[in-house]
Amino acid sequence: MENVNLFFDGWDPILRIFVVGSLSYLLLVILLRISGKRTLAQMSGFDFVITVAIGSTFGRLITASEVVLAESAAAFLLLIFLQSGFAWLDMKYKWFSNVMKTPPTLLFYKGAFLEENIRKCRVNKDEILGVIREQGIESLDKVEAVVLETSGGWSVVKKDNGTSEIGKSSLQPLERARALKEKNRKDKEGD
Repeated sequence: MENVNLFFDGWDPILRIFVVGSLSYLLLVILLRISGKRTLAQMSGFDFVITVAIGSTFGRLITASEVVLAESAAAFLLLIFLQSGFAWLDMKYKWFSNVMKTPPTLLFYKGAFLEENIRKCRVNKDEILGVIREQGIESLDKVEAVVLETSGGWSVVKKDNGTSEIGKSSLQPLERARALKEKNRKDKEGD
């Protein structure tokens, strides 16, 4: 059986972890700073994958003696380049954004829970009520809508007291999408 050291294998591996870990940490912070706020903003699915991949690369660099700093730096650059490239495509092309992100979803609208959307998003009414309570709202009568956002966060839109301009609602795109979906459903039922 090979000689296995479970507790201590000399100072060289420990020194390597401190030196390479510190340098790669500094490099990663600089690269993330250069790449901009989006890299660290609320995460889409792709952003999450990049974050996990960067963390995995960083962890492997620190603990695997056969991985050198230059290789990890190249991996960091590739991952940040991919994230930046996908972010650019996301901003430039709506179709790409639609493929990469789930659209915001209305879960409660004008006094009614939208059961089909709640099922599709795999949430329950208690979660929605909890989000409303977190906003300090005690009555559903005061809520216009609850939206599960693209980022996975929640938005609670309070009822308008009549002071905003007509047609300026942040819910307009969601209202149009809901109306179109309802029309398509009724058309299918009519066939």
